[in-house]
Amino acid sequence: MNATMDPASRRPPLLVPAPRSLTRTGAFAAIPAAAQPTINTDPSLPPSGYRLAISAASPSIHIAAADPAGQRHALATLAQLRTQYGDNFPELEIEDSPAFAVRGVMLDISRDRVPTMDQLFANVDLLASLKFNHLQLYTEHTFAYAGYEDVWRGWSPMTPDEVRRLDDYCRQRGIELAANQNCFGHLGKWLKLPRYADLAETHGDWMFDNAWPMSGPFSLCPTDPRSIELVRDLLSQLMPCFASPLVNIGCDETFDIEFGRSKDECARRGRPAVYIDFVKQICSIVREHRRRPMFWADIALSHPECVPELPEDLVWLAWGYEPDSPFDRWCENIRAAGREAWVCPGTSTWRTFTGRTTERRENLKAAAAGGLAHGATGFLVTDWGDTGHHQQWPLMAHALAQAAQAAWHGPDQLDTADASSLHVLGDRSLRAGRWLDEFGDADLTLRETCGKLSRPDRTRLRNQTAIFIDLLKKPAEQADVGDVADWRAVRNRLEALMVHRPSGLGEQMNAEIMLACEMALVAADRGTWRRAPGGLTADQRKDLVDRLDSIIAEHRRTWLLRSREGGLESSCDHLRRVADQMR
Repeated sequence: MNATMDPASRRPPLLVPAPRSLTRTGAFAAIPAAAQPTINTDPSLPPSGYRLAISAASPSIHIAAADPAGQRHALATLAQLRTQYGDNFPELEIEDSPAFAVRGVMLDISRDRVPTMDQLFANVDLLASLKFNHLQLYTEHTFAYAGYEDVWRGWSPMTPDEVRRLDDYCRQRGIELAANQNCFGHLGKWLKLPRYADLAETHGDWMFDNAWPMSGPFSLCPTDPRSIELVRDLLSQLMPCFASPLVNIGCDETFDIEFGRSKDECARRGRPAVYIDFVKQICSIVREHRRRPMFWADIALSHPECVPELPEDLVWLAWGYEPDSPFDRWCENIRAAGREAWVCPGTSTWRTFTGRTTERRENLKAAAAGGLAHGATGFLVTDWGDTGHHQQWPLMAHALAQAAQAAWHGPDQLDTADASSLHVLGDRSLRAGRWLDEFGDADLTLRETCGKLSRPDRTRLRNQTAIFIDLLKKPAEQADVGDVADWRAVRNRLEALMVHRPSGLGEQMNAEIMLACEMALVAADRGTWRRAPGGLTADQRKDLVDRLDSIIAEHRRTWLLRSREGGLESSCDHLRRVADQMR
């Protein structure tokens, strides 16, 4: 080794997920790229486990694996070693196996951003390299159901043929693509249309989670027989496109139930019973197709006494996106009833321009620890697109590396910044990962202040960053958190990060990082200026409008590099509304 080699080559092995056992001798072996490893089956290894040995004396590469999945994982590790070291491998031995049997990712394709097929294929390649083995695409209205063109027209939906192609691509790489269609709540895009309006639980006012006033349709009415017939038709079209037996039926956050047409039935039998009956009907449809249902477990877990009443084969997806999400308690309740549990943390990228580094790390740690303590079989990290899906791809990809580590290794050793820089972001200087971690905590002080103001028992703002929500919420909804000095400090941190942003990521990622910086900085400037005595000046308003117009134009350009056109204008509308308020 010599001083002219790049940082990635000089470092000890940088692997993501990092292995449980790695021994090195300090020697190096010159092994050309064309050399093929010897591969043997070793049934003594755990399922999906492998042993990878690189010998300098031969030189040679030997792989032993428990099964084909273990072979794939060993080859993924070998590929990362070659990325770091080229043909000059370190002599080492790795023995490794996963903490969770299922290590999955759920991507939201219903909040504006539907990836292109090329991007979906690239995503699958990345997931395989990170040893994920499960993928879901969260769907509300972005599958091209026959006979329902009025719902998905203009949204660039996934077609049945595209799903089959993606399913085949996933299976070739050891990834299970599971069907995902919300079948109860989150169906406003359907229920706002005249054809489906009378299937809604309510078009009136209701309370979301007993905390936030809402109005308009959200969930199907569970007591209307036509609701289940709609679900039957949708699932009968969707499920045949997937080889996997698993079907995520959603059913989360149905807080409007009881506020509308099912009010009398809820009063008579209880809200949980009405909810459970509808979920059971959906499960029966799934079972008729010889598939297995899974659902978001938040509503059912709020009534733990009802856990035994739901079908035994239903997979419980326990989700939460904060450091204090009680995965331990949730999994204990699910497992006590003999049901299968998966833990579902988040990437902490949505409703941000920067990500939320501290919250993501602690959330992943809590999910892994709680799941492993109580026998959860799956770890499904989610990436949502609420409020315009403005998070840029490098933020999400970097977060997936840390999620892969938690799913494979458990709650420890979650510092994946350097390995993510090299293997996910392609940055051989190894700066990008740590920069993204700093970027994601740029307004942490404001998030902590917001959280304590909203509820004394909370340590920080939930499910969003302060600068994001300050920019995009309507003035009447904004909470004046922090003074000018607090906001100026955040603004200065962002400006320094923008100046020193990593530049070795390639043209596309560099542009996405720059756009994220510009979005964050315009939000911080507006937040600072509007808190000054007298509020925004005319010159400041013009400056912000001009910058937002440029940001919208660049947002359009970068969006189309990875995502389809449908949903783009909806995403831009969030930013355009802010600009229009200041014109």
